[in-house]
Amino acid sequence: MKMNLKQWSGSLAFVFLLASCGSTAHIEKDDNTDFSRYKTFAWVDNDGNSKRSSDLTEQKMKDAVNKELEKSAGWREVKNRPDVLLSYDVLVERSVRQDNNPVYSNPTTRVFFNPRTRRYVSVYYPSQFLGYDRDQREVKEGTVTISMIDAKSDKTVWQGWTTDEVRNRNLTSKEIQNSVKSIFRKFDIAKN
Repeated sequence: MKMNLKQWSGSLAFVFLLASCGSTAHIEKDDNTDFSRYKTFAWVDNDGNSKRSSDLTEQKMKDAVNKELEKSAGWREVKNRPDVLLSYDVLVERSVRQDNNPVYSNPTTRVFFNPRTRRYVSVYYPSQFLGYDRDQREVKEGTVTISMIDAKSDKTVWQGWTTDEVRNRNLTSKEIQNSVKSIFRKFDIAKN
């Protein structure tokens, strides 16, 4: 029984560790909108937007969002008369990340001679907190923003975004999927 309890608590700790590694998503929504009446969506064409990195990135982004919308809300993509128009934006910029690491002294042991007992005595001095070691490094942060616009009123009804550290100027397929999943974990809040 002890082994099962140890395994269970170890797996639970591992799950919490993985959950804490994900990027944090934020959402804004129109509280007056009834999301239950939406069933279809279409993508807004951004032909004039020169910020788009590549057709491949755009296709991966659309596929990831389509999959999440179909899975979480049961919506489907249509070409004519959609209920919601979707758009996305990807911004990769340089930033400075500051890390604060605690610094401790080394524990020591000193030996003293006690003349009364005529013996040597070891005294242990534990490590002490000395302060913080501050480290600054340049990183690239990628922000993915997904917007939903009501097709009839042309009003933004929902927007979700997340920012995470990225390696390149273009987001990889895995980074896109993780960002979209992180954003759509909070999409159930939009449903009434």
